[in-house]
Amino acid sequence: MTQHIITLKWGNRYGSEYVNRLASAVRRHTVAPVSVVCFTDDPAGIHDSVTIYPIPKIDLPPEALVTGWRKLCLFRADLPLDGLGLFLDLDIVITGPLDDFFTFGHENDIPIIQNWVQAHKSFFSPTPLIGNSSVFRFKLNHCSFAWDQFLGEKEWALANFRPPQTYLTHCIRPRMIFWPADWVRSFKRHCRPVFPLNLMLEPKLPPAARIVAFHGKPDPDEAIHGYTGTKIHHHTRPAPWIATHWS
Repeated sequence: MTQHIITLKWGNRYGSEYVNRLASAVRRHTVAPVSVVCFTDDPAGIHDSVTIYPIPKIDLPPEALVTGWRKLCLFRADLPLDGLGLFLDLDIVITGPLDDFFTFGHENDIPIIQNWVQAHKSFFSPTPLIGNSSVFRFKLNHCSFAWDQFLGEKEWALANFRPPQTYLTHCIRPRMIFWPADWVRSFKRHCRPVFPLNLMLEPKLPPAARIVAFHGKPDPDEAIHGYTGTKIHHHTRPAPWIATHWS
């Protein structure tokens, strides 16, 4: 089955260099043939090794079009692709092999990250069965049940789900499974030392991590040089290892 790495780029938060770095890292970390596909509203500057398509249409209010709600458009049944699609957010850093992401589970499963919770919250309750949509896989043009569900309850969904990935989880739950926990790690949860060590020690790359996700702040380009957050426990020492993998 044809394998695709898929990403979305809209607006000006992430430039074409994010797409190009993602494509370069994919080439370094895959053995099986794989195409890199970007759905975007602005293809300028994207390397010609990346296949570019317009973002599939989705009827959303303007404020939702610049959020993760837009990822639901990938579950339409009329995408110009077939095979397995591994979706990767642009603000991730690939640090290890990717081929297993295509063979994990059954081809009809939808593997996704089990969303991380703050450490102090995990002491009192189990990790919720919520997906983090930075990395997920789906069978292209065969998951329209999620798209149809969204169309049937759009106003209710927009009014009741925060953040958008909680609604995505709601739709894909019949086929949802979680990636092995050590494959995708959170920069904030697993790389940045806890306070007050974050003020003295640089973030470390977990040895088994294949992808590091940068949800929220900092972004990869900020974390390389060090990041001063709004709260002291968000401060981050420089992480030069990011530059090794993010190029």
